[in-house]
Amino acid sequence: MALIGAGRGRPALDAYAERLRELGHPLARLPRTRLDVEYRFGVRVRGLGSVKTPDQLRSRFPEILPTGSGTAVGRTAVESPDAGRAATVAEPFTVSGWSREPEARFFTLPETLEPDDFNIAFIKELPLECLAGEGTRRGGALTCHTTADDVINELFAAAHTGGVNGQGQGAAYARLHAWNSLYALLGLPDDIPFLEAVRLAADHRWVRFMAFTDWFHHDTADVAFAVLDPSGTRIAVLAATDTDAC
Repeated sequence: MALIGAGRGRPALDAYAERLRELGHPLARLPRTRLDVEYRFGVRVRGLGSVKTPDQLRSRFPEILPTGSGTAVGRTAVESPDAGRAATVAEPFTVSGWSREPEARFFTLPETLEPDDFNIAFIKELPLECLAGEGTRRGGALTCHTTADDVINELFAAAHTGGVNGQGQGAAYARLHAWNSLYALLGLPDDIPFLEAVRLAADHRWVRFMAFTDWFHHDTADVAFAVLDPSGTRIAVLAATDTDAC
């Protein structure tokens, strides 16, 4: 309870959490209380499982229509490889054994991307493995607006629930993996306070995207996000998929 943000104000749990800090335990960096952005952690809503179809995605999040100018700007994007950052972004999925290695990529633009052009037309121009062969399956591709709390909840769920071929993490570790991934998506150093990270996350533009390509299993779970920084020139993309097929 001390490690999932539920034990604040209980002397024994406070002392336990403080001792972890003294020992330099990795879980000790977690906030001592559950932040508002974490309100969905571990909460199950009947009827709201994995998003598997375009209609499900559109019913939960407002769709962003593709634009020709988004296509044009996407062609100017330059990849900025960062293996360490990519590994941290993918952490919730790799530690819990999702069936395919997640894709985490980073790009820069020579000019500011207009918010309305941050859509599937733009994303399809990025050299993403998860979009290779887009259109080979029926269903096409689309993007929808989302927010940081939706993203961090998916990161927590991925680590806590576990992949078909792996094992879910304890709630405290799942929480840590989710925060590590969010910080890496934002490109933030670890010493930035959590509340400041939440404020900065709100200044970014977040989208979910869905594409019916052969990279995604379209089976147990598919997750795909992209985030645009406030300058409109830096993009991070995360895609993951899981299946119980042999």
